[in-house]
Amino acid sequence: MKKHIKNIKFILILTFLLFIYTTICAFSYAQNVSTDISDSVFRLHVIANSDSKEDQELKYIVRDALINYMNSLCKNCTSKGQAINLAIENKNTFLEIANKTIQEEGFSYTVDIEIGNFEFPTKNYGDISLPAGYYDALRVKIGEAKGQNWWCVMFPPLCFVDVSSGIVPEESKEQMKDSLNEEEFALVSDNSSNEFRFKFKILEFFTNSGLITAKK
Repeated sequence: MKKHIKNIKFILILTFLLFIYTTICAFSYAQNVSTDISDSVFRLHVIANSDSKEDQELKYIVRDALINYMNSLCKNCTSKGQAINLAIENKNTFLEIANKTIQEEGFSYTVDIEIGNFEFPTKNYGDISLPAGYYDALRVKIGEAKGQNWWCVMFPPLCFVDVSSGIVPEESKEQMKDSLNEEEFALVSDNSSNEFRFKFKILEFFTNSGLITAKK
């Protein structure tokens, strides 16, 4: 009887240690992948003044004006760092475009533009999925910035993706592929694999639980 109890205790301890080891490995994997992905992406984030129909429509008009400028500004970018430097150098131009667009639409809202590291939820861009986490971004706040927000990826240039088609241009994928290792790229792009869907869920779990929250 004592031997039986001893065996049960041993099995329970072994199971517990295995659980701890597996959790640590999963956390380490999620943290490393999350960091690598966020280090490879520069995002655009536009926040509307409010959730009124007019303010939400204005948000999209401002977005389109900024994307048109971004398209010409970053079309030859080959790295995230280059995209961020261009955004910093042309921050006042982004501000001028946003202000001019708002005024032309008959509004008098102020605009605040920040370039920094911000929290984002999980987001799909066509057939590319980015996990929740902290990402470098150009953030545009219209008026009181209390409305629903809109975001895309400035580098690699996923802002120009027709999301309804579910297809990301191969050029954009190649730029992202160059910044990530083979498994990380498969994680964000392979929605058909059960293995990578499971790993993506692990990444989401640790991020959404607040265990991976380190900002730059």
